[in-house]
Amino acid sequence: MPEGRTDAPRRARVARLAGLYALTPDLDDTAVLTAKVAAALAGGASAIQYRNKSAPDALRREQARALARLCAVRGALFIVNDDVDIAREVDADGVHIGEDDGGIARARAMLGPDRLIGVSCYNEWDRAQPAIDAGADYVAFGSFFASATKPAARRADPALLVRAASLPVPVVAIGGITSANATTLIDAGVAAVAVIGDVFAHDELSEIERAAAAIAALFAKPDSSERP
Repeated sequence: MPEGRTDAPRRARVARLAGLYALTPDLDDTAVLTAKVAAALAGGASAIQYRNKSAPDALRREQARALARLCAVRGALFIVNDDVDIAREVDADGVHIGEDDGGIARARAMLGPDRLIGVSCYNEWDRAQPAIDAGADYVAFGSFFASATKPAARRADPALLVRAASLPVPVVAIGGITSANATTLIDAGVAAVAVIGDVFAHDELSEIERAAAAIAALFAKPDSSERP
């Protein structure tokens, strides 16, 4: 990202992309969805991505608007999956796009210079640098583990993340990530892990909060002053 005062808001958003990046489940009930996201935020999620592949357009706008307000109050990043129009309409912090979502140039033209653009690179190293050159603020690799959300997703080797540590933007890992397997990815240097099921596959809000806290805690750095 070029240096300059005009990029300061965007750089500040990039710096906040760290730790648990929770992706929403497909739910038609906006109140239930909002309550579940609030529980994840209480547990330590630093960013929320609104992702609903099955809802009609009007419901997606309603839900995105509700979650944008919640994240603003809680001080969390709010990213919209795929839909640049909704991201702009609800004043989201940014958008996350895949290979079929219209491209980085269109997203930047619509969102302006201050918002984030995340790009899925799947299991392909060669997608990363061209995406960054085109203006991506972070890149995501995965699926690293079997995913109930996307059972047919391309699988990525964790060794890819060691190479990705050289990239000049944050790297996000996605795909079947749980509190039991996230450490391997965190140790490889990812800035954040994107999680759906391990956080939201609970009926009780207290369990969602607990699951989020378990993952967020994995990013905690030990205080050097406490070391022997």
